[in-house]
Order: sequence, then structure tokens, then C-alpha cells
Amino acid sequence: MASSKKTSIIIKIITPIFIFAICAVIVAILAIKPYNKASMYLDIAFMDTLKTQANDGSVAGLTIKENEIIEDDSLSTSDTGEVIWPAFAEQYAVLKSDALELSIPVYWGISSEILEKGACQQSDSTILGNNGNTVISAHVNTFFSDLGKLKVGDKITLTTKYGYFTYEVTELIEFNKKDKKYLIPTTDSRLTLYTCKNDILGATEMRTGVVCKQIEKKFYTQ
Repeated sequence: MASSKKTSIIIKIITPIFIFAICAVIVAILAIKPYNKASMYLDIAFMDTLKTQANDGSVAGLTIKENEIIEDDSLSTSDTGEVIWPAFAEQYAVLKSDALELSIPVYWGISSEILEKGACQQSDSTILGNNGNTVISAHVNTFFSDLGKLKVGDKITLTTKYGYFTYEVTELIEFNKKDKKYLIPTTDSRLTLYTCKNDILGATEMRTGVVCKQIEKKFYTQ
């Protein structure tokens, strides 16, 4: 009799634990698919920074698309028009500076591979042609090696397949990489160019660049 009561008590203790374990497994299985979906959407929304990096630091499955972008003065233009959204890692503009004798491709999005090809625009910044802050960066030892030579009043032109946009340097800037005050959205149409501060001692957390105001916006009409 005592043995029967003891067995009954053990069953009463084990049964809730067993049921809880089964429920936990079921919940975990059901959660896999929603988690995968959420992960996918996060990857798309924050493509520049989340989970695009493979173990070797490259972007998994990245395809860099080159485009031929030619400035054609013979095309008619308008002050208003529609932008053409590029794909991630697609070249969508050419940045020119007569002051620096510079002409480099600009790609949409940022990764180590794209930075080897040219300048990169942050995909969470304003696309050329829309109002806001267009933020573009490049390596100091390659495409933006002379960025520090720009002066207030110098002109920068960015040409796309749908138009060209001209800016004038208004401010020389220097900031810590953790300080995002020059990279956040703005209500005015501006261009922010920056690169790592050149340091003979090696890597630095300081960034240097320029802020420019838009002085011309032209969309192709044909």
C-alpha cells in the first residue's frame, strides 16, 4: 500500500514536468519559421550592417553591378523628375570634383568588397534627387585620399542615369566614428562626404570630410 502511494506521488510530480517539456519543444519548433521570416526582413531592412557578412568578412552572395554613366549635356533637363532606385551593390552615380581632378563611381550600399570598387552611399541616407542628407564614404588610401584638400566653395557633381546634382562645399568636418551627427537625416538637401582620418600610426576612430549644400538639381526628361 505504501509502495503504491509512493508511486502515485512520483507520477504526480513527473507528469507536469513531462507535459511542460513537450510544450516547450512544440513552441520551439513553431517559433523557427517566424524567426526565419523576421531574420529575413531584418537582413533586407538593414542590409549594410546586419548578417550580410560571411565568416571571412565578405558579403555572402554579393553581386556588384557596374553601370556606364555618362554626363550628356545635349539631353534636355527639368528641375523636377523621378529617381531610379538602384539595387544593393549597384553603381548608380559618378562623383566628380574639378578641384581634386577626381572622377569615381558611387555604389548603393556599403561592404568591404564595394569599397574596393569606389565610393559607397549609405542605403539609409537620401538617394540623389530627393530632399535630405546624401551620405557617401570611401577609403582614405584609395578613392578619397585627397578629400582633405577640398575647400569651402569647391563644387562636387554627382551624375546618375536620371539626372545630375551639383553641390558646393560649405563646411569642413571632423568627428569620431561613434558620433552620427553628420550622418543623420536632414530636411535640407545636402551631401556629406567622409573618410577615415589619415594617421601614420595606423587605424583611427576619427573621420574627416565635408558637408555640401545643393546648388543645382537636374533630371533628364528624355
